[in-house]
Amino acid sequence: MDLLNPIDAIFLATESREHPMHVGGLQLFEPPADAPADFVRSMYAEARAATEVQPRFRRRQRRILGGFSSVVWSHADDIDLGYHLRRCALPAPGGTTELLDLTGRLHSSLLDRHRPLWEGRLIEGVAGGRFALYIKVHHALMDGVSALRLMQRTLTDDPYDTRLRVPWTLDRPERETDPEASDSPWDQLRKALPRIATGVGASASALRALTEGRLELPLSAPPTMFNVPIGGARSVAVGSWPLERIHAVRRATGTTVNDVVLAMSAAALRGYLLDHDALPDKSLTAMVPVNVRRPAEGESDGNMVAALLCSLGTDIDDPAQRLQAISTSMRRSKQVFQQLPQLEAIALSALLMSPLGMTLVPGFQALPRVPFNLVISNVPGPRKPVYLQGARLDSNYPLSIPLDGQAVNITVTNTADTLDFGLVGCRRTVPHLSRMIDHLDTALKELEIATA
Repeated sequence: MDLLNPIDAIFLATESREHPMHVGGLQLFEPPADAPADFVRSMYAEARAATEVQPRFRRRQRRILGGFSSVVWSHADDIDLGYHLRRCALPAPGGTTELLDLTGRLHSSLLDRHRPLWEGRLIEGVAGGRFALYIKVHHALMDGVSALRLMQRTLTDDPYDTRLRVPWTLDRPERETDPEASDSPWDQLRKALPRIATGVGASASALRALTEGRLELPLSAPPTMFNVPIGGARSVAVGSWPLERIHAVRRATGTTVNDVVLAMSAAALRGYLLDHDALPDKSLTAMVPVNVRRPAEGESDGNMVAALLCSLGTDIDDPAQRLQAISTSMRRSKQVFQQLPQLEAIALSALLMSPLGMTLVPGFQALPRVPFNLVISNVPGPRKPVYLQGARLDSNYPLSIPLDGQAVNITVTNTADTLDFGLVGCRRTVPHLSRMIDHLDTALKELEIATA
């Protein structure tokens, strides 16, 4: 039995049918040229036979003291891999429409709280002879950074390596072993008390950063069509662009790749809202998660992210000026967080995100102001081509969590020389989400023209 940290407990406690709290990923693979007809079926059978499941993939919710269900993990003795990993196929023609429709439905359903909180689908019948892998993990179990790093360890840069590595069998690298992992819950609580006491001082330092005007303030974003109550059904949209195009804009403007990602996202949001005659006069604000793990915590369980608020410049017509405004906003926020110890950075993040948490509490859904308009994440991916039993990873689309008042989420990663965008929206609140992919494409072209 393990204690949850407070952030992980919140992800469990606030989950509902309207708010599934899992992160996921959709990976597209190109089988090797000499792959037999039963290549995917054989891979599935081999994965089902990998029954040495690591403790993190055995974790499930446990009720103690008459009903407290979000403070401790228990570990399942037996794992039904036939439930957690399933094989399915797309209807013809197996194109993007069919694949994303299935993915949206899979991403809409809640994970079973009576089982370890993860599931996967091996998907055949993708156009061009390809296959796909969709996996989702509860955010209380693992954040997006940890999940993506773990998935990367299932892949290899050797196209002739036929060993199958599945995530639930992979232990953490030796340098990332947690010395407190074997402690009893009471020992964990005893060791946590000094950190909790120190957190009071950390919160004071975080509050100073806000009051001194060095950060974008929460509750200052304009209301939009995204910032309303949502339903439980999800739609998914994806798009990929050559990373060299993003680097060309970065070099021409002296900004960062993440600045360009934010600028593309800002332009896409601006275009989508203009299509609906719903663009506010004031700039939208994005919450941008930043990994604050130390090197030895690369795949640690739970959530270790800081939350920066960034003005997206959606009130600026010129693409180059918008990019510079975003770069300035991000640079100021990063300067504050870089000066803080890890605990204080997390405390500041909690302070910035606290208004959003209130919207998930019954009776507090209607805040007078919007905390921020959406979350935009950029998670590092593999920097060179990688393979799964010789099948090349073509695209790797990260999929995250919309929330009440946050009806769309944008998450980005790289796959070798490509930048992959994964968008998840409330199916009812954000109609025709795929149109935002067209706006992303237009945004990059406009940035290239403006910075040429």
